[in-house]
Amino acid sequence: MPLTVATWNINSVRLRMPLVAKFLAEHQPDLLCLQETKCPDELFPEADVRALGYEHIAFHGQKGYHGVATFSKRPIQTVEKREFCKMGDSRHLCVRFEAGGKPVLLHNFYVPAGGDEPDPDINPKFRHKLDFIAEMHDVPADSDSAAASILVGDLNIAPLEADVWSHKQLLKVVSHTPVETEGLEAMRTAGGWADLMRQHTPPPERIYTWWSYRARDWEASDRGRRLDHIWSSASLSPVLTDITVLKQARGWERPSDHVPVIARFDLD
Repeated sequence: MPLTVATWNINSVRLRMPLVAKFLAEHQPDLLCLQETKCPDELFPEADVRALGYEHIAFHGQKGYHGVATFSKRPIQTVEKREFCKMGDSRHLCVRFEAGGKPVLLHNFYVPAGGDEPDPDINPKFRHKLDFIAEMHDVPADSDSAAASILVGDLNIAPLEADVWSHKQLLKVVSHTPVETEGLEAMRTAGGWADLMRQHTPPPERIYTWWSYRARDWEASDRGRRLDHIWSSASLSPVLTDITVLKQARGWERPSDHVPVIARFDLD
């Protein structure tokens, strides 16, 4: 039984609804998780999403900032909208669905970017980011053999050397500093999460999911970072069949600076 899960930081769902429609029409994932929707719940474009064949929708949003949403062809049940760091931000959404005869928890995350200065003593945004990652230790993968877990989202950290265009030049740049990368990897390992993107494409091969708007020619310079991730419990790791990073989406009209990532599983 095939299962397809996609994740994408859309950078305003209402502004880029035509791109969401294009992606869903062309790739038809079973579930799509969006981040940075920038949309309060009462204004979420539910009718537009349902018209695309995704009847089951969950969202956790706020005006102008943050926000996460999950669309599904399968029935989903909202399990949790967790508040992190007592900030009142809409950065997490957990739903449950059935696949392969077992329940699957799907966590959708939008981790704080952290500002520009990688010093928590002088930059409250960076402190917030580190505290957020620390609290993510409370979200382990479901280790029960009768269940499974998936964690996706814009985690705003490129943890490996092969996840950035220049490890040396970005060591002091927020998203690739040692305190961030080590913190995220410690949380992933402690939680029993498998990094599915690196399962099929191990280092030193590079993977990028984000290219800055500041680049005059993003494709030619190719100075990317892997900020978007798909993880799973150990039970799903063996049935992963493919991971696709849709790089061409960065060149679509009025694009997000992130591109979709798609994971495909073959369940019994």
